[in-house]
Amino acid sequence: MKFKLFLLLIFLSSSFVFAQKTTEQLNLEKKKASILKEIQAFKKLLQVEKKKEKSVLTEIDQKSARIRISEKLIETNEKQSVYISNDIKKNQSLVTKLTKDLEVLKEDYTKMILKAYKSRSQQSRIMFVLSAKDFLQAYKRIQYMKQYAGYRKSQAEELKQKQIKLNEAIISLQNKKKEKDIIIEQTELEKTELEKQRQEKEKLVKIIQKDKKKYTAEIDKKDKERKAIDKKIQKTIEEEIARINKRNAEKNKATATTNKTKTTTTTSKKFILTAEGKVDSDNFKANKGKLPLPVSEGYISKGYGSQPHPTNKNLTITNAGIEITTKEGSNARVVFDGEVSQIQVIPGSNKKIVYVIHGDFFTIYQNLDTVLVKTGDKVSIKQNIGKVHTNSDGTTILKFLIQQNTTILNPQSWLSL
Repeated sequence: MKFKLFLLLIFLSSSFVFAQKTTEQLNLEKKKASILKEIQAFKKLLQVEKKKEKSVLTEIDQKSARIRISEKLIETNEKQSVYISNDIKKNQSLVTKLTKDLEVLKEDYTKMILKAYKSRSQQSRIMFVLSAKDFLQAYKRIQYMKQYAGYRKSQAEELKQKQIKLNEAIISLQNKKKEKDIIIEQTELEKTELEKQRQEKEKLVKIIQKDKKKYTAEIDKKDKERKAIDKKIQKTIEEEIARINKRNAEKNKATATTNKTKTTTTTSKKFILTAEGKVDSDNFKANKGKLPLPVSEGYISKGYGSQPHPTNKNLTITNAGIEITTKEGSNARVVFDGEVSQIQVIPGSNKKIVYVIHGDFFTIYQNLDTVLVKTGDKVSIKQNIGKVHTNSDGTTILKFLIQQNTTILNPQSWLSL
């Protein structure tokens, strides 16, 4: 009985480990599926844009984006490979353990059958009962024979189940090895693609170097425009916080007068949340890493934070959000339920910015030609809010930002990528 209990505990602990590992694998598979979807979107959009005349800088951005996606896929594949290798080791250990257990069971069962064969005659069983000293001993001997017969049956069933588990473990081991082989092959192909993209990008950078002055001026002009818009966004957010805090303070003042409680002073840097605002903020925060892409399809063509300057390796360009390339005619869509707090026109153009508030969080959708909502509208997740602008070389890019109060956040860590 102790031996059986030990085997049961071993099997249950093994099953628990595999259940945990499956959860980890599912998370990686989900991430990988998202990356492969991004690659498909990139290829699809690139096929459409091949017919259009693009600037060298646009092509460099595309190559940089493809490099980033390849790096993400390779990193994810390598993590998957580690987990699968661990699974293979555990499966191999389980196969070895089950094989040994099966051998022991077969040996025990063979001995039992042999012993039963030797004492198989009906007469010997009857004599075993009749030779009892008294009725109680005879009854116990009958019960023993019944239990022994039941034990033989249970041993046969255990042998059968152990063989089934061994077969399943062997199949699982074989499948894991095949899965690892596929991932290794895919990783090697992606590394080849990565090297190809890097070489093509290097060729484009050399073209820029030939006319460095011209391209540097163009890059710096765009960077100044980006910084000016980012500065305006920050100012707008501070004004929005101050406006909403003032409105909430006036409501609280009336309540405080009635309840004779102290009111909180307003601030232009941080929201003073109402009970409803706190719920909205908590709900938004709880969905970090789960938010949808703010367009129906596309890929991140420029990431968040510091970017290397295409012509000067000693300089960097800072991006307060992310830029998502999508197909022409696409709409921007809200990533979470909220309220439109501001619609702004970018100075010197007809392009617009939409601000959506979620408690003390803002999601900001920049570079829109037309807007489908108005200030004060309640909006829901994936609702279209406006058409994304397509520039002169045919690329359609949405800039997307997330902030908590005046703190700029990395949108890539909030989206389900």
